[in-house]
Amino acid sequence: MTDPPQKYKTLHRYESPRVARALNFACFHNQKFLSSSRACQWFADAVTRALISHEVDLWAYCFMPTHAHIVVFPCSDQPSMSDFLESIKKSVVKRAVNYVKANAPSFLPRMRDEQPNGKVAYRFWQRGGGYDRNLRSPYTTWKMIDYIHRNPVVEGLCKHATDWHWSSAATYKLKVPGPLPINTRHLPPRP
Repeated sequence: MTDPPQKYKTLHRYESPRVARALNFACFHNQKFLSSSRACQWFADAVTRALISHEVDLWAYCFMPTHAHIVVFPCSDQPSMSDFLESIKKSVVKRAVNYVKANAPSFLPRMRDEQPNGKVAYRFWQRGGGYDRNLRSPYTTWKMIDYIHRNPVVEGLCKHATDWHWSSAATYKLKVPGPLPINTRHLPPRP
């Protein structure tokens, strides 16, 4: 007897122009794929390109070993977070798989995903759209930014949020530029 096919929740994205979004990217099987500077830089490069090509401002970010958070503001009147996410995810997967095949082929089985139809894919990210939330008020926006900045401290990765390199916390608190360009022109003032 075989197990019934696994059902996945359908993610409904509400594409609202000029509404901030909190996005979460989980690594495949919650593995620590973002624990190396190389992988974090691939992700940062992909986000930077996507910000420009999709007319999106980045308000905050934090890359953790097993997942990443970004808070963005789509500037376009017809935003497509699905296209934005796809351009980021595909770029990272392509770079990661190419790197692993060339430099660490023994790591490839950790990225292997046999799909229900029998096809094999190599993944960096968990299947599906990830966590996506509209942030409609200044209070909710700032609460989310504070939450993601505290993430490395809560997880015991550093003592102070500003110590975590792959976060925008130092940009906010110390006015030190980080690995990603923050654009706060549309960010509401802290309530």
